[in-house]
Amino acid sequence: MDGADRIGRTDGTAGSRSTTGADGIGDARRALGGFLRARRARVAPERAGLAAGRRRRVHGLRREELAQLAGISVDYYVRLEQGRATQPSAEVLDALAGALGLGAAERHHLTTLAAARRGPAPEVRVGPLLQRMLDAMAGLPAFATDHRLDVVAWNRLGAELIGGLDVPGLRDRNNARYLFLDPASRTVHPDWHERAVEAVGQLQVAAGRWPDDAPLATLVTELASRSEEFRQIWVTGEVLVCGAGRKRLRHPSAGLLTLDYETLHVPAAPGETGLVVHVFSAADGSAEAAALARLAADGAADGPH
Repeated sequence: MDGADRIGRTDGTAGSRSTTGADGIGDARRALGGFLRARRARVAPERAGLAAGRRRRVHGLRREELAQLAGISVDYYVRLEQGRATQPSAEVLDALAGALGLGAAERHHLTTLAAARRGPAPEVRVGPLLQRMLDAMAGLPAFATDHRLDVVAWNRLGAELIGGLDVPGLRDRNNARYLFLDPASRTVHPDWHERAVEAVGQLQVAAGRWPDDAPLATLVTELASRSEEFRQIWVTGEVLVCGAGRKRLRHPSAGLLTLDYETLHVPAAPGETGLVVHVFSAADGSAEAAALARLAADGAADGPH
């Protein structure tokens, strides 16, 4: 995925229809265990100095092998995976991260999952300055999302680019719900699977940070119950934080556009969560730049949104 910081995988069985349980869907207490199981499954025994063996029946490390490498008891590690042990010490987390070979971003996610619960996430506030900033970028498609992937602010070109956001009732203003429940999203996003994995990855990060956010849990459970594709990505997909790169989008009149994108994090005011602003652009002189200019001119002719 372009611009994505990969920080792990969840664990579970894609064929299961339950929306709660060991895969962590709808049950934040199991998120840490799911992350540990998934990372354990991805460590080749040979990398840990262990013999793989022809009769080995598990992928990656066994529980007892990881516990031994981390210097903790097998019983305690099993309780961590099962969600029966909470808030492990910094020393235990550091030992597990080392045994699993986690990078800096993966360690951060592990620490977040193990942190004390912080209550529901506060609601975001879209201030007039943010909206003025978006409107001032009239030639660049831009929109802002919160941690639940609700699109909470946009400019005209941004709304036009991602499926007609300005038209009441045309598309869901939650990007994850739009991707998984609206067939039109597959036309707008020709690389639909990549966009879907990104969306799930961002929701996984948000669920780790805000485990007691009831609307977020409701969204995840709804998508898991209504979309088998969502379930399969949730239980096997990467946990991602998107940054910058290139994306392809298809517009009804401009056709297929390959655009550069950047994500900008708006600092949160006290008591509020931050927003992520997504900005798209094209190189000067490119066909995509000309297409964006035409769309911007058409939007200006239609008047303010």
